[in-house]
Amino acid sequence: MTEAWKEQAETKRISVNHLIPSEWRLRSPVPTTEQQRDVTGSFVHQHISEREIEITETDAVDIVNHTCTGQWSAEEVIKAFCHRASLAHQLTNCLHEIFFDAAIENAKALDQYYARNKAPIGPLHGLPVSLKDQFHVKDVETTMGYVGWIGTFEGKRGTGKEKIFESEMVRELRELGAVLYCKTSVPHTLMSGETVNNIIGYTWNPKNRNLSSGGSSGGEGALIGLKGSPVGFGTDIGGSIRIPAAFNGLYGLRPSSGRLPYYGMANSMDGQNTVLSVVGPLAHSAASLRLVCKSLLSTSPWLHDPLVHEIPWREAEEKRIADVLQTNGGSKLAFGVLHHDGVVIPHPPVRRAVEMVVKALEKQGHKVVKWNPPSHQRGNDILLSTWSYDGGADIHRAFKLSGEPMAPQIAQTYGDKERPQADASKIAATNIAKREYQKEYMEYWNSTTELTGTGRPVDALIAPLAPFPAARPNSYNYYGYSTFVNLLDYSSCVIPVTTVDKTVDLIDKNFEPLSDNDRTVFETYDPEIYDGAHVAVQLVGRRLQEEKVIALAEYIGHAVEG
Repeated sequence: MTEAWKEQAETKRISVNHLIPSEWRLRSPVPTTEQQRDVTGSFVHQHISEREIEITETDAVDIVNHTCTGQWSAEEVIKAFCHRASLAHQLTNCLHEIFFDAAIENAKALDQYYARNKAPIGPLHGLPVSLKDQFHVKDVETTMGYVGWIGTFEGKRGTGKEKIFESEMVRELRELGAVLYCKTSVPHTLMSGETVNNIIGYTWNPKNRNLSSGGSSGGEGALIGLKGSPVGFGTDIGGSIRIPAAFNGLYGLRPSSGRLPYYGMANSMDGQNTVLSVVGPLAHSAASLRLVCKSLLSTSPWLHDPLVHEIPWREAEEKRIADVLQTNGGSKLAFGVLHHDGVVIPHPPVRRAVEMVVKALEKQGHKVVKWNPPSHQRGNDILLSTWSYDGGADIHRAFKLSGEPMAPQIAQTYGDKERPQADASKIAATNIAKREYQKEYMEYWNSTTELTGTGRPVDALIAPLAPFPAARPNSYNYYGYSTFVNLLDYSSCVIPVTTVDKTVDLIDKNFEPLSDNDRTVFETYDPEIYDGAHVAVQLVGRRLQEEKVIALAEYIGHAVEG
């Protein structure tokens, strides 16, 4: 059995790669990282046509403006993205499942619908959408990176759901006119900020292939970063939407739990309800995030997912931001800024990105105040305890199905065997600790009214998303900058800011570590290795403030661009 998993993994990997049309396969070996660090932009352009470049470098909003008016056919659009996605996979290992043929047939049907009705089928008519490999799609497997899940439904055989059952959001996306065409790579278990598994290997960052694409929605990050998708959906229980968005220069929304439909998706540790995993989009613009969220909410997902709140898209929340910006010269917003959390100091380029955002906002006349919240270390400890309620039983069970080994990135958390499970009293105590932490943080946020000069608490928080621009392989060892958001269940959006410049982002020779963990993170930074990598920040709002957070992210993105 020990060796059988290798054969299973190889067979699966080859079968997926064979679904790439021969004319889209690279004719020469993929260059080494030393030969070609950045495979975005001009490098990938040499393998596609000018028309394909035009289509694939158009953001989701402008794509639907073309497809919903008949200017572009859905078939031409999906073929262009399928081609670029196939290149992205060959360069970064970002795909788990390919269903290009079904997508093209779906696109043809949409074109026929438009020809008959002179109208789109829905607001996402003809929009290619990629999905993290947690979504169940008819006629397509879901392995979630586990060799033992190949040919099964979530590791079980004979359920009658294999390649038939679809996740709730999949149904809604189809209803809206989206064209689904691929599922993207994840770390087996989902519980890592790097994407690695025994089927596809390691998913690399296309902007700088010394680095990780992030995780656990790392395939989405790499694919969209290489513009093989205009928009895709990932999930986030500790940063798994925001991390790949930040590492790949994208916008990524982590909504509060219950805002978008999660029902019917595969997961690890399903039933752990202290901190819920949420589903959200990654894209090239804040406007694209708005488009897909607003469209999904138009389907009334609360009628089909019992955990979704009955909250339609609230344009009034966006308007409130616009009204403030149009009043008195637009100088009445206030933001908190977290330069570091007192546990780990971010790398120089991350600190520079935070300062760039602060300066851009202050230039526009907005108020920025220092953020001194309740201990993020305490919040991180509470959250991490929820990941081991079952002692790793669910995860170890999945590995035992095939006998495959656990990646080191996972083993550092879950070890080589199950551990004692938490009892009901322990889980209840953790729930109380979470609630008290949320209350304390809430009141701290309220208290900033005294600092802002606007008569309101800060409108949002600007903070690092990770201590590094992107993780080096097997080096993601601190999650505190992302996990506090999950514990608080706040809405958050990543904003791309800049790239690493080795001549500017120098090693701090006077660095004094705050802790052993801080020293470890510091020692991973090398300007030569990181040069050219994307650098981002996260914008954090309060619970269920998705409309506000997207509006502010869009505004800040434009302000930083100048």
